[in-house]
Amino acid sequence: MFLSRIVVISPQFATIRGVNTLNTSSMITVPVILLVIVGVVLLYVVVAYNGLVTLRNRVSEAWSDIDVQLKRRYDLIPNLVSTVKGYAAHESGVFQKVTEARANAMQAGNAHDKAQAENMLSDTLKSLFAVAEAYPDLKANQNFLELQRELSDTENKIQASRRFYNGNVLELNNKIDMFPSNLIAGAFHFEKSEFFEVEEVAKEPVQVAF
Repeated sequence: MFLSRIVVISPQFATIRGVNTLNTSSMITVPVILLVIVGVVLLYVVVAYNGLVTLRNRVSEAWSDIDVQLKRRYDLIPNLVSTVKGYAAHESGVFQKVTEARANAMQAGNAHDKAQAENMLSDTLKSLFAVAEAYPDLKANQNFLELQRELSDTENKIQASRRFYNGNVLELNNKIDMFPSNLIAGAFHFEKSEFFEVEEVAKEPVQVAF
């Protein structure tokens, strides 16, 4: 009889023990799942933040490349004006506009203002080269031709730097707009960058007529 009671009680004990084990296992599993979820979210935040910082630094570096080429352009313009002035001193209005446009471009700050100032400068340079077309001796001047060649080379480099810069700006701005990276961008106050659009000037050298 004692053995029979043991046989009857043992399944009940096993059942109760199994339920307790299941409850304990569930209690352990829930916190683990929560920790994993939190860990994944934190990992994404770190990766997204670092990605945004990298893109912002690329934009800044690309802008520095543009700035270098623009400064080279500014350095060439006074020599170019002086050379043309030697043959067409009476075109003082054109020279003054080029000089003023250069000064405005050098003082412009952000990409939008810089682009507008650069486009105005490009327009005045077109007028300067139009003046040069009326003076065969000037068009044959080696100093003028060399300055024009250097300016054309600088314009090409500005355009290449501009494309690189705008590509990085597009990537950064997309990250700031797109979900869920826009949540990280907003939380850490990342701001969009402006595109830089400028005209090309004097890509082709002046034809020299003999």
